[in-house]
Amino acid sequence: MLKVLFAASEAAPFVKTGGLGEVIGSLPVALRRHGVDARIILPKYKAIPANLKERIRHIKHIYVKLGWRNQYCGIEETERKGVPVYFIDNEYYFGRDGIYGYSDDEVERFAFFCRSVLEVLPHIGFMPDVIHCHDWQTGAIPVLLEAHYRHNDFYKNIRTLFTIHNLRYQGIYDRKILGDLLDLGDEYFTPDKLEFYGNVNMLKAGLVYANLINTVSPTYAQEIQMPFFGERLDGLLRARSHELFGILNGVDYDEYNPATDPLIFRNYDQDHLENKVENKLKLQEQLGLAVREDVPMISIIVRLVAQKGLDLIAHVLDEILAMDIQLVVLGSGEWQYENMFKNAANRYPKKVSANIFYDNTLAHRIYAASDLFLMPSLYEPCGLAQLFSMRYGTIPIVRETGGLKDTVQPYNEFTGEGNGFSFTNYNAHDMLYTIKRAVNFYHNKEVWHALMRRAMQCDYSWNRSAREYIELYNRLKSGR
Repeated sequence: MLKVLFAASEAAPFVKTGGLGEVIGSLPVALRRHGVDARIILPKYKAIPANLKERIRHIKHIYVKLGWRNQYCGIEETERKGVPVYFIDNEYYFGRDGIYGYSDDEVERFAFFCRSVLEVLPHIGFMPDVIHCHDWQTGAIPVLLEAHYRHNDFYKNIRTLFTIHNLRYQGIYDRKILGDLLDLGDEYFTPDKLEFYGNVNMLKAGLVYANLINTVSPTYAQEIQMPFFGERLDGLLRARSHELFGILNGVDYDEYNPATDPLIFRNYDQDHLENKVENKLKLQEQLGLAVREDVPMISIIVRLVAQKGLDLIAHVLDEILAMDIQLVVLGSGEWQYENMFKNAANRYPKKVSANIFYDNTLAHRIYAASDLFLMPSLYEPCGLAQLFSMRYGTIPIVRETGGLKDTVQPYNEFTGEGNGFSFTNYNAHDMLYTIKRAVNFYHNKEVWHALMRRAMQCDYSWNRSAREYIELYNRLKSGR
């Protein structure tokens, strides 16, 4: 049996800030259905909900060497959906509000986590074939394994897979951390190893030392080998292109299922699309919008940051709102985008709802109520929101980049093919034209219902992606 340990900084439902948490919460469950002994290891954050903390039990504690430090490491465990989940407990590093953003010692916190992941394995009696590392917070695991543990019989056959969820976030720090936190000598501070423009790059550590690399969509795997998307690592990624794979993220179809979702106002499926309308009417009432069945509702559920193409929306927002539509926004982020949507809601209180926060129940209700979902990203490694929207028969409007290009096929009125609408150039008026085109088709109910059914019939569950990951794990285990 394949044995895989997922090492990550977050996993739903314990702690989640975005797509990474969704993936770690779902993929191991799917892998176990395919016969893989998949397990998860996480930091034990203060932010984990109390009802979940109550189910976590203490196993033992050890001490972990971190440079000149000798730090307490509690080993704790629980189980979720048949997946064993381990926690690294240290109040100093993880007993704080929030999980990221501590600039003074962020790298120390996750260097400790990386070292602890390797140290606890003999104590939990689990010798994985593969340690599956995710993003820069676990980027040090492959290099620490090679530098400090490979000589030990327990570790000698363990292989590593490093997954890039977003190349922009790299964990770049002063070179002193090399010895101070990682116990690595200056021979690791070279351009072909961890050195990165005079600093140490934790994500690069994973890219250089992991046995294989993957990212979360086939198109993004190609894009990051080009300078525009490559974040100054495109040369390294081209050099490892034969060991770089793109596997599309999936969706937990148990949680995101309009037929059974307990969070939405009225359940429905592709054979009862008329029930979807009730979700719109109830949400309009809840949000104080004009209660109208005939108006197309466009939703935006994203982090309000430049990556998501919000500057395109800013350029043509008044032209969008001049149309007979409603706009519902859920998310928080950069102040200029938060203010943009707040101001729009003040100017059009019956037409725009700006919810500048995140709420899971409201997100589900918006997916179920909306007719269109807008996601015009500058770049998008995979994107999950467009997959959620299609699951609920809400038609995506996206820019053709990364996972958006891989999952949304543009509607062709001549052949009837497609599951959404898309545009190629990063251009506000191309986006506006695509929105107008989509709204025009919305009013043709025969076309629209066929489009909704095609979107809902798409299979973006984890089953397909799990099989692709198993192929990579087997390749690692066999040494190919």
